[in-house]
Amino acid sequence: MRFAFTEEQEELRRTVRTLLDRHGGPTVPSPDEPAPSPDPVLWKQLGEIGAHGLAIPEEHGGVGATLLETLIVVEELGRRLVPGPFLGSAVLSAQALLATGNARACERLLPGIASGERVLALAWAEPGSPPLRDRFATTARASGTHGWLLDGTKTLVLDAVQADTLLVVAMNDGVASLFEAAPQSTVASAVPVDLTRHMGEVHLAGTPAKLIGRAPLQRMTDVAAAALAAEQIGAAQRWLHEIVEHTKLRTQFGRPIGSFQAIKHRLADCYVAVESARSLSYAAGWAVSTGDERASELAAMAKSACTEAYSLVAAEGIQLHGGIGITWEHEAHLHLKRAHASKHLFGTPEHHRATLTLPRS
Repeated sequence: MRFAFTEEQEELRRTVRTLLDRHGGPTVPSPDEPAPSPDPVLWKQLGEIGAHGLAIPEEHGGVGATLLETLIVVEELGRRLVPGPFLGSAVLSAQALLATGNARACERLLPGIASGERVLALAWAEPGSPPLRDRFATTARASGTHGWLLDGTKTLVLDAVQADTLLVVAMNDGVASLFEAAPQSTVASAVPVDLTRHMGEVHLAGTPAKLIGRAPLQRMTDVAAAALAAEQIGAAQRWLHEIVEHTKLRTQFGRPIGSFQAIKHRLADCYVAVESARSLSYAAGWAVSTGDERASELAAMAKSACTEAYSLVAAEGIQLHGGIGITWEHEAHLHLKRAHASKHLFGTPEHHRATLTLPRS
């Protein structure tokens, strides 16, 4: 497979990177308020360049580009560990809505996502259950007054507290379906491992909802895996660069530690892992965006490889920064925590590898 970004896509990357660089590096959160709020100025500026609506059709207020352009933005946001609901709202929720084919729901909800004025959260995973399956404990029951009522608990819901609308996956007569619900008082904030990402739990007890349609689970799985892979590889690339620069400055025995052969080997291992994973991330992004027949396979491979590459770089970053790497004020711990949390979000590497069908010898 031969793949290259177009000049327009590279210009999009440069524009987003310049905007994010202008806002500086990752913000180390306060111990008293571990999950920082999104920068409203940055969120507005992302909207001004059309980032929120890149993969949303023009008739719904979007740009009418493809998911691949959106993943370029996700990669750049990952590069700076930018907090905010872009992944959960502009990517996961928007793509889930589009995949249902419900024109009325898209007309009602997508314009707000495209403008950045409305935040949606996809309530998908459940406590103590295997990830990315096709059956759920959350159920829907018909109600003459409210249409549908939902019962169950959802966990690891990105930006649940900030969301204006919830998209909930629930069983409807044995079929996994997607429902629209208002957060009301059903959302509880969770203390995340990743201090740069908001998560919450959604408790549903007779919560009124609207049926959107059958939940497009495979599409949701592929998009989630490809998007998280892009986010992780963006973070891994920039953090590896910062580590290399640090090894040029930190000295031991009168020499920069980067000159020692053992350090060079560790950095080389990181570089190979990141570059290999980056190729898979781009292949998965292209396949999921174009509907290629290998989309699910490549998305699973990319999520697995990018998770492990980022975890390696994050761990080495702690070691090679020495004492400063374990201080709260340094960003090293933010990468370690995001890498660990992202490993368990939307399926672990082991889970994704288990989904791959190996060729017979």
